[in-house]
Amino acid sequence: MRRKDLVPDTITISILIDGLCKLGRISCASKLLVEMHDKGYCPNVWTYTIMINGLCKEGLLHEALACLSKMEDNGRLPNAVTYEIIICALFKKGENDNAEKLLREMISRGLLQGEK
Repeated sequence: MRRKDLVPDTITISILIDGLCKLGRISCASKLLVEMHDKGYCPNVWTYTIMINGLCKEGLLHEALACLSKMEDNGRLPNAVTYEIIICALFKKGENDNAEKLLREMISRGLLQGEK
């Protein structure tokens, strides 16, 4: 894209990060996320959620939690999908305390709606 003077946008880069994660190339996806931020792009909730999902699928839960923290540091609040991904991964790995903590946080933010 750069050779033809086309500049990728946040959506394009997010799609690339998703593809890298699906290929198991998490370190490349992480580098792309850092590069994205360094070049002045604003990763959105979707971008961070993609990265968190990739990290969780690789069992890199502490890295996923760090990404969640960075997401919030950069002014992006996680949505219900973001929380669900990481909470499920934490429960699967037996990290129940961390999962319950995030579940409480999710509820306090009004992201978990009760059944009607």
